Amino acid sequence: MVSGSRSPLIVMRDTRAWQLQVWVSFGLAVFLCATGLAYLPGQALDRAFMVMGYVFCLSTVFVLAKAVRDQQKAQRTGEAETPMWRFVVWGGFAVAMGLTLWGLLRMQIDETYKAYLGVSWLYLVTSAFTLAKTLRDRHEADLIETRRVTAAAEEQ
Repeated sequence: MVSGSRSPLIVMRDTRAWQLQVWVSFGLAVFLCATGLAYLPGQALDRAFMVMGYVFCLSTVFVLAKAVRDQQKAQRTGEAETPMWRFVVWGGFAVAMGLTLWGLLRMQIDETYKAYLGVSWLYLVTSAFTLAKTLRDRHEADLIETRRVTAAAEEQ
């Protein structure tokens, strides 16, 4: 408890088990995608396109997750947001997902292989969103605790 009538600040953190699950899930998704892309039948150009698509999707997931969180913070604090940035972020994510899907559908490979690549790709995207949220939550909890320790030290 800090002082007088103020109630204690409780910082909620993810459990170690959750953090482990998130990292294992993300690592597994990366492994499954890498395995599928490494053994992708067909031309080298198809493999290169798909690798670029997966990396593009992965990077836009992290940017989009941050942009959504920043938008939420801006609404809470009343800060102005840049509408063009939102358009760029969402547009980049849509282009990344669309081009990767287009590349996957147009490849001349077995449907079962396409299904494997599609499922592993969606697993990668969803696990990356979860990882981004987990990392951001940890960062915000660290900031809150640092502010609390600093405020307590200043009071003494």
